[in-house]
Amino acid sequence: MVDMKALTDKINDSGMSFKAVAEKSGMLRETLYNRLKGLGEFKASEISSLQATLHLTTKERDEIFFKKNSELNSTKNQNK
Repeated sequence: MVDMKALTDKINDSGMSFKAVAEKSGMLRETLYNRLKGLGEFKASEISSLQATLHLTTKERDEIFFKKNSELNSTKNQNK
């Protein structure tokens, strides 16, 4: 399960627009927006491109794209 908030935060922190991130990652803007809305899953090539574009470490990439639903829920519960 993708941590959409963390991904959106990384895009916002990049200083690039969503359109620029999409283009630099080789994605259509619409594809990025759809993925962020949960319409379809990120392909491995998209994850790799976004990692490079956003300068994500392997740990950051894994935390954003490969968290299990139970890990996301436990993180939310710790913040309460």
